[in-house]
Amino acid sequence: MSDFTASVLETKTGFHVDGYEKISYDFTFLDGVFNPENPQLSECYKRWGRVLAVTDLNVYNVYGEQIEKYFEYYGIELKMHKTKIGEKAKTIPTFLSIVDSMTEFGIYRKEPVLVVGGGLVTDVAGFACAAYRRNTNFIRVPTTVIGLIDASVSIKVAVNYGNYKNRLGAYHAPMHTFLDFTFLRTLPTAQIRNGFAELIKISTCSHLDTFNLLDKYCEQLIDTGFGRTDGAPKEVRAAADRINKEGIHEMLKLETPNLHEIGLDRVIAYGHTWSPMHELVPETPLRHGHAISIDMAYSATLANSRKLISDAEHRRILNLFSRAGLSMDHPQFDEEILDKGTAAILKTRDGKLRAAVPNPIGSCTFLNDVEAKELNAALRRHKELMKEYPRNGEGLEAFVDASDTGYTENNKSEVKAVEVAAAKAGSLNGNGAIHGGVVPKGYMNGTNGVKEKLANGNGAVDGLTNGINGYTNGSKA
Repeated sequence: MSDFTASVLETKTGFHVDGYEKISYDFTFLDGVFNPENPQLSECYKRWGRVLAVTDLNVYNVYGEQIEKYFEYYGIELKMHKTKIGEKAKTIPTFLSIVDSMTEFGIYRKEPVLVVGGGLVTDVAGFACAAYRRNTNFIRVPTTVIGLIDASVSIKVAVNYGNYKNRLGAYHAPMHTFLDFTFLRTLPTAQIRNGFAELIKISTCSHLDTFNLLDKYCEQLIDTGFGRTDGAPKEVRAAADRINKEGIHEMLKLETPNLHEIGLDRVIAYGHTWSPMHELVPETPLRHGHAISIDMAYSATLANSRKLISDAEHRRILNLFSRAGLSMDHPQFDEEILDKGTAAILKTRDGKLRAAVPNPIGSCTFLNDVEAKELNAALRRHKELMKEYPRNGEGLEAFVDASDTGYTENNKSEVKAVEVAAAKAGSLNGNGAIHGGVVPKGYMNGTNGVKEKLANGNGAVDGLTNGINGYTNGSKA
């Protein structure tokens, strides 16, 4: 939620406006948010007597009945929009399908949409709310480690465009975020590991105590869903609760003074200098946590080469990634991608690299004076070091699959969904992708006119540039 104060002064040549926006939103830790014994969420919708909920299909398959019974218990009419949002479906057609559901629902300007899911879902649905009438309220219930720890903290919402992550987006704060860590009981281990990377990110550069806890309990945290599974040791549960609360608090302290990213030296950008480029390079994208882990591990090697962290600290960081099963390297993370990633991030960061690196563990410095020769030398050294680690530094379950919302399933229905979304949207603003709902010759045109096949013939959808949704306007398959 936001409020504004402003003044208008007449000048010799016209007028000068000073405007200030107050942004206010809340976080509530609440185990069992959809338990009827907990009325907090329902009270947000009592005024309206109804709710439009946007969620991904995987979450609905596990929690859909519980969500429906919760709102039925409180006499609140529920409309569900079920979607599939993988990294390559985090796109304009998916965004438009949510907008269509908001229109069909007849959402009021101040009426909050309920968004339930991981960071991908909250990003796209949040962007739909930011764009709809320029400012529609929403409430977040994140269900993954990344959603709970990272995406829930930021007010950034976005979709990917072409091979660029989060190229189209906005800054749009939710009214409220409910943090329910019991969702981690049913989260696949691969997704727990995926989110673990975000905690390494914030602790390595800003919170040594949290890093120490991650280092101490690494394997147990991943195996027990951060202490939430049955039989998890109380000690692990207590450590997990401390890690989660302190991690979120630290993220908020770093983010809230700079919600609109006016300041570009950002501690929490550790791991996000080159990863926005290489995350989507493989035909099947890397999971976000693995992509940033490669960036963080390489950045640690760069920092060690500059003597910003000791050899012991460097190894401690690399060993933690390895123990967690997170990626530290990938064959396609090479000098060409490093160069392209550097060029792209310089534009994002106003001509400076601003690469966040530990100096030492628990604190951060930013590198600007790094030339290609030094970057490439550090990369060669990093790849040599990776030969000492299992799988040459490649991670476990590093690539997206059905647990990331299943975008590789049901090829024919998903291609049809793209056509339907495109037909409703008409021509997508001159990006050459889809015109009037027609997918020419079975292809989608990507950025810069690059054509990518919709299907590879084995039921998987690879290399989608403009994405798929599979559920349009909340209708069931």
